[in-house]
Amino acid sequence: MNAVQVFDSMHAVAGLLVGVLVGLTGVGGGSLMTPLLVLMFGVAPGTAVGTDLLFAAITKIAGSAVHGKRDTVDWQIVRRLATGSIPAALLTLGALAWFGKVGKNTEHVILVSLAALLALTAVAVLLRKRLFKAAVDHGPMQPAGRIVVWTVVLGACIGTAVSISSVGAGAIGVTALLMLYPRSPMVRLVGSDIAHAVPLALIAGFGHWFLGDVNLVLLGNLLIGSIPGVIVGSYLSSRAPDRVLQPLLACVLAVSSWQLFLKARAEDKADKVEVAAAPASVAAQPH
Repeated sequence: MNAVQVFDSMHAVAGLLVGVLVGLTGVGGGSLMTPLLVLMFGVAPGTAVGTDLLFAAITKIAGSAVHGKRDTVDWQIVRRLATGSIPAALLTLGALAWFGKVGKNTEHVILVSLAALLALTAVAVLLRKRLFKAAVDHGPMQPAGRIVVWTVVLGACIGTAVSISSVGAGAIGVTALLMLYPRSPMVRLVGSDIAHAVPLALIAGFGHWFLGDVNLVLLGNLLIGSIPGVIVGSYLSSRAPDRVLQPLLACVLAVSSWQLFLKARAEDKADKVEVAAAPASVAAQPH
């Protein structure tokens, strides 16, 4: 099988668009790519999550490298987040491996979790500036030890959410960091969140690969578009007005969340009908 046979232009275009939006807005690829794969391309939720985790990690490596060179990463925050997120991700992956062979129940949980996190991300995108202003006015949390504890807790929540749905490290993570570190410059919080997302997504992504939930051909097609896309989006980010981008992105996330809820509800109804019909078909068989 040669490269031309495995290349899919639609997947590459999807990767390009998501890459541009990630570069423009700073919101993680999981919020955008996973619902796109599930709703538009019909990819199974488990495969979409696993493939998207590696997609997001590789796409964000370039972003974290740029932030590292610009000294806009607070490595202390990254270490605190990782202290909670890495163990939480490993535990979640272990749970998925243990309970992963339960039919459609696991995919239903992923769909509902993804929809809920997308809705929360949409709210976080819309309210980011207001939350930032409130955090600055309120001042830093006291005593300082509480900041460390809550940062580790935040990391654990992000690690669990990312491992299940691939969503959580982008707008939600940055918004929570704004509340914990109101005196830190926004660019350092964004850089720290991106730097933390790379190892977390790699660990969770390779965990899903081990579980058989990664499509390498799909991943390659997405990266063909996303790598140049995130570079272009990063260059355009300083010129794009937030008053246009943030409501647009929040609207896309909210619609995706609603569609995923509808999909999960429809599949749940279909499963119930199938279960209800099974006894009748068994009773009708000749003995």
